[in-house]
Amino acid sequence: MSKVIIIAEAGVNHNGDLNIAKQLIDVAADAGVDYVKFQTFRADTIVSPQAKKADYQSKNTGNEEQSQYDMLKALELSEADHEELIDYCKSRGVEFLSSAFDVQGIEYLNELNLGIFKIPSGEITNYPYLKAIALTGKPIVLSTGMADMKDIEDALLLLEENGVNRDQITVLHCNTEYPTPMHDVNLHAMNTIKNAFDVKVGYSDHTLGIEVSVAAVALGAKLIEKHFTLDHSLPGPDHKASLEPDQLKHMVLSIRNIEAALSGDGIKRPSESEKKNVEIARKSIHLAKDLKKGTIIQESDIVPLRPGDGISAMEWNTIIGKVVIRDMNKFDKLNWSDIT
Repeated sequence: MSKVIIIAEAGVNHNGDLNIAKQLIDVAADAGVDYVKFQTFRADTIVSPQAKKADYQSKNTGNEEQSQYDMLKALELSEADHEELIDYCKSRGVEFLSSAFDVQGIEYLNELNLGIFKIPSGEITNYPYLKAIALTGKPIVLSTGMADMKDIEDALLLLEENGVNRDQITVLHCNTEYPTPMHDVNLHAMNTIKNAFDVKVGYSDHTLGIEVSVAAVALGAKLIEKHFTLDHSLPGPDHKASLEPDQLKHMVLSIRNIEAALSGDGIKRPSESEKKNVEIARKSIHLAKDLKKGTIIQESDIVPLRPGDGISAMEWNTIIGKVVIRDMNKFDKLNWSDIT
C-alpha cells in the first residue's frame, strides 16, 4: 500500500498574522504531515464587495454585519508572505501548498514551482480556472464539495482535454458544511467516485474529530486533507471546525497505524509475531484420569488442555479406542508414542 498523503489545511487560520502562520507550520511539521496548505487569493478578484458570508462564517466570526469581502481582505497573504512561508516550510521539512481561487493566483503559484495544485470545491465549475490549472501540467487534487457526479465528470473531462492524464488526478470526496454533520458525510461516495471515474480518491474532512479521516483511509483513501488550528477559541471562520495540535498528531498517528494494518498481502495465515503463541493458546489431548498400560481409551479418559504441543484436540475421535502402552497419570500429555 502506498503511503497516504496527509495535507494539514492551515487555510486562513493564520488570521492574517505571519507569526501565527509559522506556528501553524511548526505544528504541522511536528505532527508529521506531508503538506501544510494555505490559501492564495485577493479579495478584489474572487468576491463582490456585497457578497454575504456563509452562515458558518458569520457564526464562527461572531460578526454577521461584516461582508465576505472585508473578512477575506483581512486574511490575504502577500507575495512576500508566500516566499517567507515557503522558506520556513523547507526549514521544518514539510512541503508548502496553497490553493488559488482565480487564474492570476494559479499563475503566481506556478511561478513558485509548487509540486501539485489543489482545486477547492467552489472552483469545480470554474472553466477558466480548471483550464489554467490543467495547463500547468502538475498533479492535481480536486475537491468535490457541493458537487454531483456530472460536475465531477465535466471537470475531469475539461482537465483531460487540456493535457492532464487521469492518473495525475486525485479526487477528494468532500462536504463543505463546517463542521459537516456525521449523517451528511456519505463516506461510501468516495469509492463511488473511484469506481465511476477510475481515479485515485481521498477525503477532505470538515467533520469534528478525526474518526472519519481514519475511516476514509481504511476504505481506501490515498489522500486526507484536514483543517487545523492553534486554538479553537481564536476568532475566524474556520477555527471551530479545525483540529487542535494534539488532535492533528493523533490523526496522523492513527492514519499511519491504519496504513500498517492494511499493508499485508491478504493471505490468512499465522503472522510472525503470533507464531510463538500457538502452543501456549491452543490445546492438545491430555489424560483426565490415571490409566494403566493396556487400557482402551474412552472419551471420558481424555481432556483438551493447554499447552498445544501434543496431539491436537482435533484428533479427538482418532484417539478414542486406542490402547495405552504404558502406565500414565492424570494430566499427562498424550503423545502418539504412548498409544497403539
